[in-house]
This record gives sequence, structure tokens and C-alpha cells, in this order.
Amino acid sequence: MLDKTSSQTQARATGPLAGYRIVEFAGIGPGPFACMLLADMGAEVITLDRIGAKKNMKSVAGRGRKVIELDLKDKAAIAEVLDLLANADALIEGFRPGVMERLGLGPDVVRARNPKLVYGRMTGWGQDGPLAQAAGHDINYISITGALAAIGTKEKPVPPLNLVGDFGGGALYLVVGVLAALLEASKSGQGQVVDAAMCDGAASLMSMFFDLTAMGRWREGRDRNFLDGGAHFYGVYECSCGHFISIGSIEPQFYALLRQRAGLSEDCYNAQMDPKAWPDLKQKLVETFKSKTREDWCQIMEGTDICFAPVLTMSEAPQHPHMAARGVFVERHGVTQPAPAPRFSRTPSNIREPEVVEIGALVEAWKSAR
Repeated sequence: MLDKTSSQTQARATGPLAGYRIVEFAGIGPGPFACMLLADMGAEVITLDRIGAKKNMKSVAGRGRKVIELDLKDKAAIAEVLDLLANADALIEGFRPGVMERLGLGPDVVRARNPKLVYGRMTGWGQDGPLAQAAGHDINYISITGALAAIGTKEKPVPPLNLVGDFGGGALYLVVGVLAALLEASKSGQGQVVDAAMCDGAASLMSMFFDLTAMGRWREGRDRNFLDGGAHFYGVYECSCGHFISIGSIEPQFYALLRQRAGLSEDCYNAQMDPKAWPDLKQKLVETFKSKTREDWCQIMEGTDICFAPVLTMSEAPQHPHMAARGVFVERHGVTQPAPAPRFSRTPSNIREPEVVEIGALVEAWKSAR
């Protein structure tokens, strides 16, 4: 693991978004993560947060921000926010539908002063629909898309952390939407509202599985398809040491190498793509992989075309030779965290130090720079 606290975090914005100004209304989950990605890529992200919020500035998702503490119930503060937004490129908020309008900061008001502004809205259910005003969390948003029902054991669905709704279907789709709108605004001179709903994004992530279902290659349920744990050649297995390994030997040539390296010479393994044979073959592999330690299997399989990897914990992952060689994790303020991604050849991303700023001074600085 690389310690880039002194070099990377102190660097000036050099990413591909350097020069873009984004105003973030503080929230939780996907909004802050989306803004972390934008800040890593060089955007100047200004977080508007409640008074006293600077104590949270050194969180991983809050890195790289300039923070302004203010009371959004104060009309004078709202006027200053409008002045700030008049010179911003994008706004990101994650409140329930209607909250920004009640504050006097809805899209119509803000874009009347800055027609080119991209207005990013992050919610779970979306800006409209029967559930738009209901509370919810990641697990609920992915429940109505078909995603949660497809993930887990045969007995019941298992929440995939909050990766599918909050971050995959939420933050990443918000970032894509905001960046697409910024590109379009650079041509048309007009901004627009980006309605990024986690249920929309999670449904979009399921596209391939709706396609496979239509082709007759995917059955509803869990632990019965080739990517959900049903197939013996694509799954997780426990080793004799109590640790786990993963294999994904889908293609025939990769499966053949798995058989060679694991000593799977019996004819029954010829039925790779026969779902009826999978339960028995999976049980055989359970016994096979329990015969050696995770380290033993790494020595036998890692780096080959088997499609193999050890299942590492978050404390183990930074120490893996591949992850360490690429500097996938960095240390900042004593906290191990993922480095910026993706990587750019000419305008590399970096992590910058957060700082508290005064809104009046920033408004004047942005005005003079236009």
C-alpha cells in the first residue's frame, strides 16, 4: 500500500474535471460518494453543510471538498447560496422531492439566474411516482427492481451491502448523468435537471439478466443459474484453513485448466453446462477445495487462466501483491482507503485536502474568475 498523504492529497487539481465548479448539498450515501469521485477527478466541489459539520471533513467520502457551514433556514444564507450557484457548473442534492423548492432553491429559481447550470437530483424512488415521498434505503430500492430477489442463497435473498442501490445504481448513474449534461450544456448553453433514482439505476444494472431471461438462459430464483452460485464452476469455496477462494471458469478452455490444476479427472466433470449436474459437481468441489489451504490454492491457481482469486477481507486487500503494485489503496490521515479511480494518462486524478471556506469570499472569487 502506498502512503500518498503528503504528495497526493496536497496536489492541486489536475484531473480531467479541473476548472468545473460543483455545489453539493450535504447528505449521506450516494450523493457524497458521487461528489468524492468528481472531486478526485479535479472538480472544485463546494459542500454546503450545517454549522459544526467540519468535524466530519476527513471522512473518505468527504475528501477533496471545500466546506461552507451555514443555516439553510436563514434567508440571508439562501441569498448567498443563490449568488454562489449563479457561477457554478452543477448542483447536486439528495433531499426528498420538494425540499429544495421549499428552501427557495428549486431548479426553476436557480436556473433562472444560471441557465447553463446542471441540476443533479439523487433520490431512491425518483422525483415522482407513488413512492416518491416515502422513506427508504438501498435494500428497499433494489427490492422492487428484481435485483435483490436474484442475489443470495437458495433459502433467501441476501443484501449485497449497499453497493447495488446507493453506489452502483445511485452514485455512478448520477455522475454519468451530470457529466453527460455538462457535455451537452457546453454545446447548447443550456443546463437541465438530472433525475437520478436508485431504483432506476439498479433496474438498469439488471439489463443483462432481463436479456438472458428473454433468451431462455436465466431462471428466476437463486443458486440455480451460472452467475448466481448455481454452477459449480462459478462460485466461492471454503478452504481447509477457513478462508475462501473464488473461481469463475466459464469458458471451456478456462474450465479445462481448472480441471487440470485441481485434479478433476472424472468423466462427470464433462457435463459443465448441464444444470442438472451442477448440484453434485458443486458438492464434489466443496470437498476438493477443503482439502487444501487458501495459500495452497493460490500457489496452484493464482495468475493462471482459471479465473481465480482469493477472497480477501478489507484488511487483507491492500496487502495483496497486485493491489499493492498498482497502488489501489492509499493512506490518508491514518485511514486506509481506495485511491482515485479510474486512471487518466494525461490528467491524473488526485486527493486534495478538505478546507473550510467563507461563502462570501468564494462568491467574489468565482465572480471575478468568470
